Amino acid sequence: MSAHFDQDEIRNPAEREAALFARLPGFLARAIAAAPGLGAWLDGIDPAQVNSREALARLPVLRKSELMERQLAEPPFGGFANQAALAGNRVFVSPGPIWEPQGVGPDPWGASRAFFAAGIRPGDIVHNAFSYHMTPGGFILDEGARAYGCTVFPAGVGNTDMQVDAAAALKPSVYTGTPDFLKVMLDRAAESGKDLSSFRRAMVSGGALFPSLRQEYRERGVNVMQTYATAEFGIIAYETADPDGNVLPGMVLNENLILEIVRPGTGDPVAEGEVGEVVVTSFNEAYPMIRLGTGDLSAVLPGLSPCGRTNTRIKGWMGRADQRTKIKGMFVDPKQVADLLKRHPEVLKARLVVARKGASDAMTLLVEERGDADIAAIAASVREITKLGAEIRIVEAGTLPNDGKVIADERDYAS
Repeated sequence: MSAHFDQDEIRNPAEREAALFARLPGFLARAIAAAPGLGAWLDGIDPAQVNSREALARLPVLRKSELMERQLAEPPFGGFANQAALAGNRVFVSPGPIWEPQGVGPDPWGASRAFFAAGIRPGDIVHNAFSYHMTPGGFILDEGARAYGCTVFPAGVGNTDMQVDAAAALKPSVYTGTPDFLKVMLDRAAESGKDLSSFRRAMVSGGALFPSLRQEYRERGVNVMQTYATAEFGIIAYETADPDGNVLPGMVLNENLILEIVRPGTGDPVAEGEVGEVVVTSFNEAYPMIRLGTGDLSAVLPGLSPCGRTNTRIKGWMGRADQRTKIKGMFVDPKQVADLLKRHPEVLKARLVVARKGASDAMTLLVEERGDADIAAIAASVREITKLGAEIRIVEAGTLPNDGKVIADERDYAS
């Protein structure tokens, strides 16, 4: 059997890049025509000119807070869905609320490729413990598994004893769900004398898979791989393994997506390896998302995966980019820190630290600079932009953490 799902995932990276940006102008033109809300959001944009990463980066980033506002003003989709693609399809709502239609065709969320990478094969029985209630989580894996040729038991969430009984009877070889619920099932089965040894593989998402938990599963005979997924895009990236089943570093980007890592609060792409917000553009005809900010932090890993797949690798989920913080009754946003950097090009990097000073909040702006920073001018800009005062502290270049944080809230709320 082939080591890869198809030839797309082992293409020359330059060929993939060229193919994506050759598709983008036509897709963007159709999307603007079919989704008037998107057309209004991108008013004045000539789709024919959006044919490179540089051109794409000039478009605004649509963040979920803005999408929610537009959906509230024009329910349910804010004009961002292609109404002609909804007939005979599903509609979901995620916390926020944000409304999302299902994409068209089989495996609309691109899950089959991740199943293959996890060692799962057609004919396997999948116990799917993701939620089927209102949100698309359960359906993302369900659609992909069935399109790939697997049999799916739609277990959903909760009802642990019933799920254990069902798995003991059906003997599925694959678990899909959150990382921790598999342990709940295995522990309950051990307590009740039920045999769940049929589980040999798992594909998990929606929570942290700690190394110790992965190792525990391995010791119990289950090889666990994880994916990074969102309701809007489905599987964005997935883990891969070497021929011996050892998990390789990072996650490989799914095909038919354009991923950017941008500085939080902006739409500006960061350098390879720098942590920033994950921004994704898809080719979903039903729900055309162009530069949607996921609110998640990650970074691009250099080089190609040893598994042979040639798409971009990311580190996986590294936290949330939404660092909007209330200080002395005023909200300070990462975009304001970005505005400060634009105003002061002598500043290489900055991090706003919020702490307690006695009974009051205090801000300190840590600054990496080129050697000619005017502390007084920077302090004046901070006050003008945020309406709050801050101590400015120069730090040695390269000492600020590469964790995507531009606002660090270090207040101790327990004391």
